[in-house]
Amino acid sequence: MENNILFLKNANVIDVENGHIVLTNITIVNGCITKVESETNQETKSNSNVTVLDLKEKWVIPGLIDMHVHIKEGFAPLFTASGVTTVRNTGGNVDELKDIIHASIEAPTPRVISADRIIDGPPGLWGETSPWNMNADSPQAAQEEVRRQIEAGADFIKVYGWLPNATMKAVVEEADKYNKEVSCDLVHSKDVTAIDAAMMGVKWNEHASGIAQDIYPEWTMQADDKVWESINWEQPDREKIEQVCKVLIEHNVVICPTMVLLDQAMHLENYWYPVNDVTKKLEDNAGLVNQWKYFLSQPASLESLGRQATMNKAITKSYFDLGGQVVAGTDTPAGIFTIPGMALHRELELFVQAGITEIDAIRAATLNAAKALKRPDLGVIKEGAIADIVILNENPLENIQHTQEINLVIKGGTIYTQKELFEQIPDEETIMKNLEAFMDKYEVTIVNK
Repeated sequence: MENNILFLKNANVIDVENGHIVLTNITIVNGCITKVESETNQETKSNSNVTVLDLKEKWVIPGLIDMHVHIKEGFAPLFTASGVTTVRNTGGNVDELKDIIHASIEAPTPRVISADRIIDGPPGLWGETSPWNMNADSPQAAQEEVRRQIEAGADFIKVYGWLPNATMKAVVEEADKYNKEVSCDLVHSKDVTAIDAAMMGVKWNEHASGIAQDIYPEWTMQADDKVWESINWEQPDREKIEQVCKVLIEHNVVICPTMVLLDQAMHLENYWYPVNDVTKKLEDNAGLVNQWKYFLSQPASLESLGRQATMNKAITKSYFDLGGQVVAGTDTPAGIFTIPGMALHRELELFVQAGITEIDAIRAATLNAAKALKRPDLGVIKEGAIADIVILNENPLENIQHTQEINLVIKGGTIYTQKELFEQIPDEETIMKNLEAFMDKYEVTIVNK
C-alpha cells in the first residue's frame, strides 16, 4: 500500500511540553507524525508522493481536547471545525454514538472517548430511567448497570450526585474490577461531597463540584435563601478552598471545572457569543439554538449556577497552583450557548482570566488532557503522535483569543478547511432517521430485557 505523506514546512510550532515556539518541519505518514525536525529532509522534499504545505507565518498547536461534552452526531463536525479533534463524552449512550466512536483516524468528527448513560439515584435529576440516564435504587442495581455499560463499550463510568454514598462506592468498586475510572457530577449532591467521592476512589471531578459542600456543610443547591446569602460567593475563602484541594490532590483527582458553563449562566442575556464561521453555521441547528433560548427564558436554575462562577474560578486557580491536575472542558451543549467546539476556546480565555498563563491554558486542553486520559499519542506534536493539528493565523501565546483564528485543521493526517467540515454535518432527515432507529433498538434490547 502506498504511503500517504504530508509534509508541513516552516511551521511555528508551539511546543506544549517546553512552552517554546520552534520553527519546525513535520512529516506525517498515514495519519501519524513520523518526524519533527528543524531541517528539511531532502528525501521527503523530493518525493513526488508527498503533499507539501508551507505554513510560513502560521502558528501550530496540537488538536484540542474538550474533556467534558455531551456530543451528538448532528453537531459533531462543529467540534473539528473549531480545532477540537478529541472529546471526552461524559454521559450519553455508546450505542447511539457508535458510528463516531468507531470512526476512522482521519474522520471529520472528533475522536470520542465516552461514558455510557449516567448513573443517578432516584428520582433522578434528569427524570426516569432512559437511554441516557439510569436511576439505581440499590448498590446491587448500580453494580449491574456498571457491568452492562462495560460490556456495551463504555470507556469510563459517570455518576450523579443523587446517588447515596453507599451506592456510589459500590459503583467505584465494581468499575475498579474492570480497570474503569469513575467520573462524578456533584453539583446537586446532598449526600456526597468532593472529599467523600475522592476517598471512595472517584478519579474525575466534573465542574469542580462538591467542593462547596465540603467548605459549607449546610449548603446544597436545594438550600434556602438564608443559607445561600450566608456565603460570600464573590470573595471565596481561598484558605478553605485550598484545604479541600489538598485532600483531592492527595487522592490524585482530576478536576474539569467547565468554567464556561457557569460563566455563561452568570452573564445570562449578556452571554459570550463570538461571531465567526462556526457560530454562523451553528445557526442552522434550530434545535440547539431554541434549547438555549428556552433556558434563557427560565433563568432560575441558571442564576444559581451563575452565582458560583467566581468560586469555580478560584477553585480552578488554587488547584492548579497547588499542583493538581486541571483539564479544560465545557459541558457542551448544556447551559446556554456552549457552542460545540468554540466553547472550549472560551474556556481557555477563562483559564487566563483566572490567572493561569496562556501556555498552561493550552496545555489544559492538549498535553495535560492527554496525560489525564493516559493517551501519549494525543495532545502533542512529536514523533509517534497522531497527527491532530490546528493551524492558526495568529500567535495564541500573545493573546489566548488567537486560538480561535483557525486557518486549517488536520485530523489524523487529513487536511480540512472549516467549510469542508461544515459539509459533513448530517441533514435533519438523516439525524431523525438515525435517532428513531436507535430508540427502536433500545426499547427492544433494554426495556424488554
